[in-house]
Amino acid sequence: MSPTFRKEKGYTFKIYSNEEERTHIHVVKEDKEAKFWLEPKVEIAYKGDFSQHEINKIQTIVELYADHFKKQYQLHIGGRIDD
Repeated sequence: MSPTFRKEKGYTFKIYSNEEERTHIHVVKEDKEAKFWLEPKVEIAYKGDFSQHEINKIQTIVELYADHFKKQYQLHIGGRIDD
């Protein structure tokens, strides 16, 4: 199960269940994927095939919604029972 937290400007912001515990968000567009840590601060974990220009745009969106993503992440991870 990989819940989608937001869709914006062609990007899908989601997590994958049963992945690592550090709070993060995956960003997918077409066949590209990046990952951002949300704590202790927003930073790129990996940029995949996105250009640096796109990563900068994505990071701006992630920073804007970071608190919301963190809450959604905790609700999902805290609420799952062996999924």
